[in-house]
Amino acid sequence: MTTSQSTIDFILDQLSGLPRVRARKMFGEYALYCDEKVVALVCDNQLFVKITPQGKALIGERYLEGEAYPGAKPSMVIGAEEIDDGERLCDLIRITAQALPAPKQRHSKKARPQGGRTRRQT
Repeated sequence: MTTSQSTIDFILDQLSGLPRVRARKMFGEYALYCDEKVVALVCDNQLFVKITPQGKALIGERYLEGEAYPGAKPSMVIGAEEIDDGERLCDLIRITAQALPAPKQRHSKKARPQGGRTRRQT
């Protein structure tokens, strides 16, 4: 089962109070970005937020752990009650993004000449 566009639209609407939040479709599911950091996955219409000590403290006793897909790292499964509370959801996504390291810079894939030498074009 894949995530519906209406689920993503609702989550993004709830997060409209945060700047620089977006979702990117990946293999029928979605990655949720904040400040260009992947902070959560949305799989099978469920929100899985990366685990941070700050996020666990905010969620408190309602903290549940689960995997977004088989073999994935454990994440916090965010229930409908937290998703419906836009302000609280914004707080969770904000503090999760702040706790995560900056994304690694991608290196451009430049073609290297064979033999280790550069050719001079004339």
